[in-house]
Amino acid sequence: MMHMNSQSAGHGVGTQIRDWRQRRRRSQLDLALDAEISARHLSFLETGRSRPSREMVLRLAEKLDIPLRERNELLVAAGFAPVFPERPLDDPTLQAARRAIDLVLKGHEPYPALAIDRHWTLVASNAAVPPMLGGVDSSLLEPPVNVLRLSLHPGGLAPRIANIGEWRAHLFERLRRQIELTADQALIELLHELRAYPVAADKPTELPTVDYGNVVVPFRLRMGDRELAFFSTTTVFGTPIDITLSELAIEAFFPADEATASAVWG
Repeated sequence: MMHMNSQSAGHGVGTQIRDWRQRRRRSQLDLALDAEISARHLSFLETGRSRPSREMVLRLAEKLDIPLRERNELLVAAGFAPVFPERPLDDPTLQAARRAIDLVLKGHEPYPALAIDRHWTLVASNAAVPPMLGGVDSSLLEPPVNVLRLSLHPGGLAPRIANIGEWRAHLFERLRRQIELTADQALIELLHELRAYPVAADKPTELPTVDYGNVVVPFRLRMGDRELAFFSTTTVFGTPIDITLSELAIEAFFPADEATASAVWG
């Protein structure tokens, strides 16, 4: 078993703290004031001249809004044991959370809703989702199902998304913001993959033009001779201390116009 000495551990975590601070576009002085330490002490921590305590690592991670998974990595780099557990969603200790997810998904019917993890892998969905997936290549539906791949792949929903250019740009922007927040290499690779997909032009529609007031980007999906338009909201768990829960999100879709509401309820 490898052990890091004090100097190497301090240097490793210091580099990571500096990288996270710069990623958040914060100066040493700004972060030091927020963490209630001197800028000189923060500089020593970042350069490895001082080794942070466990409490200091957690304090700086909180002030930098670092995800729980990466907070564990900072602790390990500083020579401490990780403190945030990561349990599968079917773990008995997460039963209440799983029931909450199922209740939210079920309660949102007849509108589509799904739960995803940090890599946009489908965790659960309600009964309104499968009817939307007709004609999708079966390979895209084999677990683990990636929701972004399912949406933008030419064998997925992309050919039926009427505003594919607009929706694609919207998803890319969300993914870029997520990469800025987490620096997750898997998400970076996913973005490169999605960008390589052929880009189709938005499909003309014979339906009346709807003004969304520039407040939402609609998801306009053709289903047979109908076109349904939805906008989405994202729900996350408040103050989670488990990595699995901290990385889960529920994407709920609502009708963006009266025609869609009528079609879904009809």
